[in-house]
Amino acid sequence: MKKDIIIPEVENVFIAVVQEWSDDFMEKVWYAYLVNDSDFLIENVMVVSKAFGTIDGEMKKTSLLRHAYVEVPAVSVVKIEMIEKSVLTLNNEFMLTFFMNDKLYDKKFIFNANSINEINVEEVPILFVDGIIVR
Repeated sequence: MKKDIIIPEVENVFIAVVQEWSDDFMEKVWYAYLVNDSDFLIENVMVVSKAFGTIDGEMKKTSLLRHAYVEVPAVSVVKIEMIEKSVLTLNNEFMLTFFMNDKLYDKKFIFNANSINEINVEEVPILFVDGIIVR
């Protein structure tokens, strides 16, 4: 019965982290974006984020943050959340669930510890700014 279950693969929908100036903090901060680079509308989108890992030999984890979007149009982006400076040394995980063409899609995106930095940037599609992409 398990062999009969078809799990569709997520393509052209991913999470990117971009550094932007914040007037509130008077410095550059990292923001996570959901990028829909597909030709299809995605609906009933849920993003659950958390950070986890070890700092000074002690296991740390943040609380879960949940974000819901009714729909994200084709070839568009949605700002998810700011990533606090103190959690950049942890693994940052984003669990994405959505419907596309009446099929349920689900994928986990993980930015490894210390990977969110200015050294690892590349151009993010649709935004056309430098950022870090996990596909």
